[in-house]
Amino acid sequence: MPLELLLVLVIGGISGITLLLHLTGKSRLRLLSAETARAEWLRHFPEDDILDITLAHDNHAALVRTDLGAGLLWAFGADTVARYLHDFDWIDQPDGIEIQFRDFATPGVTVRLEETERRHWRHLLEPA
Repeated sequence: MPLELLLVLVIGGISGITLLLHLTGKSRLRLLSAETARAEWLRHFPEDDILDITLAHDNHAALVRTDLGAGLLWAFGADTVARYLHDFDWIDQPDGIEIQFRDFATPGVTVRLEETERRHWRHLLEPA
């Protein structure tokens, strides 16, 4: 098969899959409720006892307090990512709080928060 044809097929296939995922809604960020945040956290850490869940106003992130400490759950496309807040830095941003994990395998995440939420989340993050 000529290289030009193979290149067109690969680019066309990737573009088609991307378009299909976008049109079916799979590229939208997952919305969390208290129940889905609980279920998603337990999917990542099934043996935890959840004490409290604080959702962000946009429902794309949740601060989860467990018997083992606080953790962050956030939407990553149609899926979620959950990490304990044991070793991290947080930085105020104009639209929320940026959390940088000290783990090269975990990306930093910006949690979009309104001003009142930001104060509440900073208060909850202090002991973590």
